[in-house]
Amino acid sequence: MVRAKLLMHEIATVENISLAFYKAKKGKEIKPEVQKYAKNLYANILELKDALLNGTLDVGNYNYFTIYDPKERIICAASFPERVMHHALMNVCHKYFDNYLIDDTYATRKGKGTHKALERAMHFNKQNQYYLKLDIRKYFDSIQHDVLLFQLRNRFKDENLISVFNKIIESYSTSENRGLPIGNLTSQYFANHYLDEVDKFIKHNLKIKAYVRYMDDLMLWHTNKKELLEAGNAVKLFLEQKLGLSLKIFALNHVKNKPVFLGYVLDSGRLLLSKRSRLRFSKKLKWFYQLLDAGFWPEEIFAQRVQALYSFVNFAQCKSFRQQVLFGLGQ
Repeated sequence: MVRAKLLMHEIATVENISLAFYKAKKGKEIKPEVQKYAKNLYANILELKDALLNGTLDVGNYNYFTIYDPKERIICAASFPERVMHHALMNVCHKYFDNYLIDDTYATRKGKGTHKALERAMHFNKQNQYYLKLDIRKYFDSIQHDVLLFQLRNRFKDENLISVFNKIIESYSTSENRGLPIGNLTSQYFANHYLDEVDKFIKHNLKIKAYVRYMDDLMLWHTNKKELLEAGNAVKLFLEQKLGLSLKIFALNHVKNKPVFLGYVLDSGRLLLSKRSRLRFSKKLKWFYQLLDAGFWPEEIFAQRVQALYSFVNFAQCKSFRQQVLFGLGQ
């Protein structure tokens, strides 16, 4: 595939950076750093424009914090000016990343997303007898900088853009030459496209037709258990040798045992909430109400968070569970 054209002059425009600002501030308007940036908006836009064109970007100004949902993870929140920069890059680069991907990869893509991935997974689950779920060990922490940069050079020919990508990649590491910060918009794109090679290996080399990936969640289906196991071993070797990644123990089973994918249980025509998702929903909803009652959140922020939470659970068949949780909150 032909590499993307020179893009930096399209990225570093007042119009594109203005759009990036409005995307970056969405839902964060009350934060002091957002208000500070907005007070001198035009000057800040021009400053970023010049930095992009001249290669003088200041990156890596992260705020670190730990979350424990669903497991312990260190989140790196870039400063607001850097978040504007990330949006400016991906406003333009999104389609060039997207064009490389197979149809059955669903993260960070317009018209795709979690619900589409689940619908496709349900389709494959009905048509096959066996499933194989692959879980990459510490995925974001394990991504190799040199491999990622080599991939990006094969996608983009703009050296100014590659230089910016390289600065972002090198601004963070969990060990020598490894790791992407969870929390950056660019990290989502880089991590999603890092596995494009294994997508094509599974589809084109192994000839697995029933396959769905959402970021680092990989699911394969087949009517033959032995062939599926052989495919899993081939993917394991490919990930180790080509991408420097390792897999946890395979989850290979009959579909009647109801695979769990993206927090949902695939149950013969029905989509249910997993036990972990039920627990997370109950805890989060209770916590959100506590933050509202204590005055830490205004009503509009509370409404946004609760809407997102209900969007997740409403996609599954769990009406009685939702009613039970709400009844418990009213006690």
